[in-house]
Amino acid sequence: MSYTVLARKWRPRKFQELVGQEHVVKALVNALSAERLHHAYLFAGTRGVGKTTLARIFAKALNCTNGVVSEPCGQCDTCLAIDEGRFVDLLEVDAASRTKVEDTRELLDNVQYMPTDGRFKVYLIDEVHMLSNHSFNALLKTLEEPPPHIKFLLATTDPQKLPATVLSRCLQFNLKRIRVREICDQLNKICVEEGVDSEPDALVAIAKAAEGSMRDALSLLDQSIAFSGGDISLDSVSTMLGSVDTGHIKRIIEGLIQGDGAVLMNEVIVLDERAPDYGLVLDELMTFLQKIAVIQLIGVPDEDEQDEGLSILANQLAPEDVQLYYQIALQGRRDLDVCRDFRSAFEMILLRMLAFLPGLPERSKKDLTKSVSPKESVSVDQFPKKESGFVQDGRSKVQPTSANRDSKVVAPKVDPQRWGQLLSESDVRGAARQLAEQCVLNDYVNNKIALILAAEHAHLNTDQVRGRLEEALAQRLGRKLVVSIEIGDASVGTPAEIRVAGENKLMREAREAISSDPAIKEAQKAFDAIVEADSIQPHSSDIKQ
Repeated sequence: MSYTVLARKWRPRKFQELVGQEHVVKALVNALSAERLHHAYLFAGTRGVGKTTLARIFAKALNCTNGVVSEPCGQCDTCLAIDEGRFVDLLEVDAASRTKVEDTRELLDNVQYMPTDGRFKVYLIDEVHMLSNHSFNALLKTLEEPPPHIKFLLATTDPQKLPATVLSRCLQFNLKRIRVREICDQLNKICVEEGVDSEPDALVAIAKAAEGSMRDALSLLDQSIAFSGGDISLDSVSTMLGSVDTGHIKRIIEGLIQGDGAVLMNEVIVLDERAPDYGLVLDELMTFLQKIAVIQLIGVPDEDEQDEGLSILANQLAPEDVQLYYQIALQGRRDLDVCRDFRSAFEMILLRMLAFLPGLPERSKKDLTKSVSPKESVSVDQFPKKESGFVQDGRSKVQPTSANRDSKVVAPKVDPQRWGQLLSESDVRGAARQLAEQCVLNDYVNNKIALILAAEHAHLNTDQVRGRLEEALAQRLGRKLVVSIEIGDASVGTPAEIRVAGENKLMREAREAISSDPAIKEAQKAFDAIVEADSIQPHSSDIKQ
């Protein structure tokens, strides 16, 4: 007995059966209902998203025995003939195999004749971008003003290769990649109808591997049924695809968070037993890091990838570390193909992530948060304390009394240089550093630091970023702190403004030094030269100072 593959057996026969292209279906259904029909349609999209299927359903709606309808009946002789590929008035042309201008002219010779059985004669040209320039030129006039009984349906995976003259003569519909969740729902429906037991995670793995293509997903489903002998499990699908269990990737990231090389090497040993493709392992690791970065930026994961584990990892990793890991993984992925021992190369990539991690690599982040002792806290000359009565210069001292112990010092009495000095001695990085440098100190009493932030930088003040700033300052001062930020006039001089002012001063001094240098003046005189002011940069050691 013959077997029909799932991709053909489950090809949609009606608009309502099409998955993931509602925006195109709505436009076509409305046009059919109002009988406002264009003479040429272009369907563009990646492989397996329904371009040809959509064109065939549209051809059935045009020629259905019941008339021009918004949904073909699927039961009349015309609909059945189109489904079976034997309708004489639907001419399907593969442009990839008929690229010559002679083929196009031969095709257009029959345009003048009326349809044999249907209402319209439909030309379905697949992969139309493969036609030669001469073929497009031969098609232009007919495509712009065809006889009323002719409809052109063009399909392409690369619309950029089509001449603008062709695009301007068509109604263009861009079909999008089908989402993972929509593919999973369709695969689950097919498995139920086919009597195949499947694990949800296995279908998710197939849907991800399909990369937005429903046809690829159905082909992989066919393959997984054959591979597993019936029931579909995640283990069998992972083995078939050569993919890696996401648990391995999460444990690798956890090892990076802990700064523990032994955990990473043990995970590599477990991975190596499955003889994985280490290129795919790195791809999966980069995918996880990208998702973590998105979670840290917008606070929620993609709706197709709801994973509580990712949110937990995102809270444990610093954003700058995520960027560092991703860049190292990306560079390692490029270099992987030139290595003879892929496992050793993969191990070196993981060890490189540890080696370049800011701070002491042999100590975990948990150890680092506990390593600050009270002796390492900022001195009174570096950071004024209201409890001790120290004011701007850090020298005059007032014995604390019940009257002044809880008194507050307004912002003008706080030297902005002291706030910048504290930041320079604290491990404040990334977005937290950017936020802190745009603030000025307003108050510091009872382990509470009050800052003022200008309104134009209010977008930097998020709970997550402020929490990282609190953690870094508490680590430097050796005690718990609460940081509050108010929007106001930060006119005292933020660390960012002070730094920029210092850099501008160094730039002016550097330019003055160049312009007054006798050797430079001699060279200008001898060669009639000029000094490019924009190319002058102060020495890096001066900038650091």
